[in-house]
Amino acid sequence: MGVHVLLCLLAGLPAVDSEIQPRVDVEEIVTSYTPADNGAGPLWCYGSTTIVRRGDEVFVSAIETGNNVPPLCNTRWQLWHRTEAGWRLEQSEKEYRQREPCPIGVFRDGPVFLSVNPSTQPPGTQYGPCRPLVLEFDSKNPTVAPRVHEPAWAEGTHFTDHSYRGFAADGPKGELLLLNINAQTGAQFVSFRDRDGRWHARGTIACPIRSCYPQVALRDRAAHVMAIGDIVEPNEAWRKYKSEKTGSKWDYVFRRLFYTYTPDIAGKPFIAPVEIETVEQTCGHITNLDLHIDEAGAAHVLYLKRPYQSELIRDKFFPGKSMTTHLEYMIITDGKIESKSTLAETPAKDRPGLMPSYARFHVMPGGRLCVVVAGTMTDEAGKGTFGNYVARIGRTGDKMTWLLVHLKNPFHTFFTNTPRGGSEPSELLDLFGTASDSLQLRYARIRLR
Repeated sequence: MGVHVLLCLLAGLPAVDSEIQPRVDVEEIVTSYTPADNGAGPLWCYGSTTIVRRGDEVFVSAIETGNNVPPLCNTRWQLWHRTEAGWRLEQSEKEYRQREPCPIGVFRDGPVFLSVNPSTQPPGTQYGPCRPLVLEFDSKNPTVAPRVHEPAWAEGTHFTDHSYRGFAADGPKGELLLLNINAQTGAQFVSFRDRDGRWHARGTIACPIRSCYPQVALRDRAAHVMAIGDIVEPNEAWRKYKSEKTGSKWDYVFRRLFYTYTPDIAGKPFIAPVEIETVEQTCGHITNLDLHIDEAGAAHVLYLKRPYQSELIRDKFFPGKSMTTHLEYMIITDGKIESKSTLAETPAKDRPGLMPSYARFHVMPGGRLCVVVAGTMTDEAGKGTFGNYVARIGRTGDKMTWLLVHLKNPFHTFFTNTPRGGSEPSELLDLFGTASDSLQLRYARIRLR
């Protein structure tokens, strides 16, 4: 039996054990957000986190929209810091040079990093060149000007305000991984920062189709990437029908999910990306959610799947079929799918259950894996209640027992203090994101034991 299988079995205790008792310690607003109207909201970089925990302190990366600054690069990064005294804005970018939110990373007992992508062009430039950088902040003195790092890239880059970048930190080992897309070819360029602070160009990743919003993980120099296909609707009949009915010219679809990895980012290339899920044949939709690498090196994957993109397309081309949403969980070892299960799905009519709308992993000490979900719980009487729920992930096929997190303002979309951002596994769950008042960027600290 492989080590990672044994770990999964050990983690497969009943979900109703005393280890999971979510209690809300803190629920508050960090800052507000003004829509930038540039195609990228404050959680647009959903593949990479914007919140990290370092000991008893929390750091958040937020964006601020410039007043009367024309898009696309019309926002600037902010670095927020929470201590026992509450939230404090430590630093902001001087000019409004960003289109997208800036992912964050942290080293254990070390600095905080921001992945930034400032425009090199005059304000108002669209799809213009940008210069990806990594800023290093002293976590003990976060008001001090950051050190500026220039990642190393292979030849042939073409970086713009649509970076679709992925950012990961190996907190214990003090190493970083950064991806940034070539806007012309769709290839993801890879840069690696070793524990000595040197940046290395590590080639490119090219999926069969353009793939974006990557989840990126780095652990003991093993690097893993998951990304969703992001292309214009390839089916002419479906594209024409949607355009006629909606009047929209924007028709990008997200239906093919890809994964790749290398066991040694310093010395070995990524394997050819493999397609691990698709809803291509039924005009479906996939949302890639999260990625976790366990102690044995297995990749744990989380995503949402709908067989049909919308009721509009279902009713025309697949009449009589049910509109359902599935929260899917997969374990991948050495590039091959080892197991797959559905953690939650739209319940059948007159049946209780949890209809998921968003989710992320949370890792507790010892590698115990939980999943945090935004969704609607339907009871025996058919009444639905939207909220945030948490459960332990057990053996494949085990029934999930969802515990409600009693938040006054449940999150609809959120980031967590994930090891992919350098945060240590913790009994404290940090959430940063948006609720029903979507222009407020909210924070919650939940104690799971």
